[in-house]
Amino acid sequence: MSESAYRVETTSRLAQWRIENLATCTYRKSDPFKMGKWNWHLSLEKNRTLIIKLYPEISNLTRENPPIASFVIRLLCSSGGRKALIHPEIADKQLKSNEDFVWAVEVPVTGKFIIEVEFIDLKIASPEGEEPYSIWAEEFPQKQSNARALTSLGRMLSEGIHTDIVINASNGSIGAHRAVLATRSPVFRSMFSHNLKENELSTIEISDLSIEACQAFLSYIYGNIQHKEFLAQRLALLRAADKYDILDLKVACHESLLEDIDTKNVLERLQYASLYQLPRLKTCCMQYLVKFGKIFDIRDDFDSFLQFADRELIAEIFNEVLASWKGF
Repeated sequence: MSESAYRVETTSRLAQWRIENLATCTYRKSDPFKMGKWNWHLSLEKNRTLIIKLYPEISNLTRENPPIASFVIRLLCSSGGRKALIHPEIADKQLKSNEDFVWAVEVPVTGKFIIEVEFIDLKIASPEGEEPYSIWAEEFPQKQSNARALTSLGRMLSEGIHTDIVINASNGSIGAHRAVLATRSPVFRSMFSHNLKENELSTIEISDLSIEACQAFLSYIYGNIQHKEFLAQRLALLRAADKYDILDLKVACHESLLEDIDTKNVLERLQYASLYQLPRLKTCCMQYLVKFGKIFDIRDDFDSFLQFADRELIAEIFNEVLASWKGF
């Protein structure tokens, strides 16, 4: 049996194990695959029914901080067209051993099939005994900065302390500080170093951002953006980061957008990845659509996408589709 028979492919928060052939009575365990902090295994046993298990690899990390997982698991069958058996969503279930999640598939399964796990969230217990917290949220870049200095900068913005310039968003205005903006953005620095109208009038027009997005943009610059605010405004922040040449914000948006690709957002993110030259996001969206077969689940949305998408991007997608058909 080839090594690929045990390999689990992963992208963003999605894992797929392709089963090409399974004897009448057999047991198979996948190679470990990385998701979050843990290595995971899928296993299956076929007798009268098909038993599927998902569990973390036994390690010191698993013993000390077992994952609390929320996920959806599906069985995608190729026979008779693409059909899916879907287990009800698992929410906040602690997984320590190979007996903590067991799915007995009562429907007969023949031919090639795919076991797919979409991880919605992974949490660990708080050492202080508080509510479990998401491991994906803890990677947020704000936590790497000096808390006291950030608090002071944040107060300068939120309390309007000695502001010297006004930013006009599409539906509101907010005061800011030339020095802070110039320190964080070479575009703002250049704007304030020359006799431009923004410098003379002490106003900046950012009509392509709502006041909420502008507030999030400034909050990031001043170092006091909240995680929920960041998630809600990622696409607007990406546009602003590109326009005002704030590389660390662009990287933060890129990394975050990689984490939760799904059928509802993949086409929009693919468009942004192409527009703002984000190669990893573009690759992950392509894989999600083509390699993981999600293009079949959003046919109507994809047809609409084809009406306005960049021609070169459409050509790349179809090249990926043709390449995947040759390799299947």
